[in-house]
Amino acid sequence: MDIDAWVWWLIGAAGLGIPLVLTAMPEFGMFAVGAVAAAVVAALGGGIVAQVLVFVIVSVALIAVVRLIAGRQRADRAPRHATGIDALKGRQAVVLERVDGAGGRIKLAGEVWSARALDAGISFEPGQQVDVVDIDGATAVVM
Repeated sequence: MDIDAWVWWLIGAAGLGIPLVLTAMPEFGMFAVGAVAAAVVAALGGGIVAQVLVFVIVSVALIAVVRLIAGRQRADRAPRHATGIDALKGRQAVVLERVDGAGGRIKLAGEVWSARALDAGISFEPGQQVDVVDIDGATAVVM
């Protein structure tokens, strides 16, 4: 009994589909698609070199494309929430004690912070709203 090469490639594709289902590793599915493409080449009369080249090229191309798409999806879903002092930048605060280039106190996010004005020539009086532009150590820089 002589089995054609395209049948072997289809058997290989089915064999690669089994670990795909059992392990949920999509790479096996891409190799299976490559094996189906090689089976098509074999059915059209292509030689073994052409079959193997098509298998490798299709499999590697699918892995590269899917990996690129998955990387973009992962990057799009990455949390973009600022934490720590980065979360305080851009927020508004209330002046508790006069703030100028030398220092002062503000209430920021429910806490009392030491603060200084971004521009040393400007001062802010108690009760005024200020914007936090930076955090320098334990001092909020406001404007």
